[in-house]
Amino acid sequence: MPTGAERLVWGYGDGSTLPVHDTPLGRLGAVICWENYMPMLRTAMYAKGVELYCAPTADDRETWLPTIRHIAMEGRCFVLSSCQFLRRSDLPDDIPNALSDDREGILMRGGSAIVDPFGRVLAGPCFDQEAILCAELDLDEIARGKYDFDVVGHYSRPDVFQLTVNEEVQKPVV
Repeated sequence: MPTGAERLVWGYGDGSTLPVHDTPLGRLGAVICWENYMPMLRTAMYAKGVELYCAPTADDRETWLPTIRHIAMEGRCFVLSSCQFLRRSDLPDDIPNALSDDREGILMRGGSAIVDPFGRVLAGPCFDQEAILCAELDLDEIARGKYDFDVVGHYSRPDVFQLTVNEEVQKPVV
């Protein structure tokens, strides 16, 4: 879902682009940038059994870390969030930039982090420099976390709430 001015450039996706994949590392899924603020989308990912929840973003504000910590605790999954680090020198000189004319000026300060299913920060957040984050992930933490809180399991209240997700490819013209 394009946010703000992104709607001038990007088109809309559909439910067919929300898979969770079995990998040798665990069940991997991704929700991009501010789509992570959409509770029903997160719930759909949790219902698919996401264990490694990837949250790439362009949000380098202080509020992002509490967001991904909440997602990790809510979904009892590991959240791997990446945010780019970008200097003015990373862009062509002939493209004007309102944020900085200083070649070493920071345009995006990063903030990547890895969070466990209990909301503990395992790595990061890393600001103001390029970095590769690493952490040991114990997938048994997911089961331990869901023992007391499982938003799509024993806490889901199917007697009251239902979520229907249309995962069909949507044609732009019929």
